[in-house]
Amino acid sequence: MQQASDFLTECDRILGIVAPLDEATLAMPTAFKGWTISDVIGHLHVWNQAAQLSLKDEDAFKNFMRQVGGIIAKGGDLNSFERVWLDGLTGQALVAAWAETYRAVAADFAEADPAQRVPWAGPSMSARSSITARLMESWAHAQAIFDVLGVDRENGDALKNICVLGLNTYGWTFKNRRMEPPQPVPQLRLTAPSGELWVFGEPADGELIEGDAAEFCQVVTQTRNIADTALKVTGVNATAWMAIAQCFAGAPVDPPAPGVRRKAEA
Repeated sequence: MQQASDFLTECDRILGIVAPLDEATLAMPTAFKGWTISDVIGHLHVWNQAAQLSLKDEDAFKNFMRQVGGIIAKGGDLNSFERVWLDGLTGQALVAAWAETYRAVAADFAEADPAQRVPWAGPSMSARSSITARLMESWAHAQAIFDVLGVDRENGDALKNICVLGLNTYGWTFKNRRMEPPQPVPQLRLTAPSGELWVFGEPADGELIEGDAAEFCQVVTQTRNIADTALKVTGVNATAWMAIAQCFAGAPVDPPAPGVRRKAEA
């Protein structure tokens, strides 16, 4: 699957920025819920392991999810569970473990049937969708790391996977908030990192989102408020969507307030 290769490439990019960091820098809090850089890597590491279990050992994955449920039932949250699961693993030792695991995950999914159904916290999904979700999560959570370090990130055209995921969750974004998805779905005209123009959908009665593909991905993954981008949003439906866009699973989450998620001064 190309998505497995795309996931590997993105993780390698992230490794390139975190591998040189000392322990003190890895303990720096980011703008995402105050999580440290190490917390972000730990989160990605734990759920990469979960994705690997879902692909290769459904019973082990169910046991994993029972442990998650047990922590939450006692008043904990995902971050609490992740720290228990990691059992003290942090800093550069965690970075090394994450790197070893993401490479194995990429290899396992590269050999999998893209249509294989795999369990997850919500409904089951295809193996292709599962590794695409890992790509999206890795790209999105790493934004907090690039931001706190004041580093501009390099993106490739694998971002198209996240653009498609963002568009495919248009209806779900509204239904998740008990709202009827307004029609028509806006057309997207996005400029890829390579400079190519990506057009998604047909003209939709003036409903249109135009601009940088990376900025669109930032909005649908909630790493930026729409006000902090240069995206041109035209139409009532498009405006309503960009105010609440959420391409990841779970309960409704509000985007960050304007100006909160931004690149720090280097």
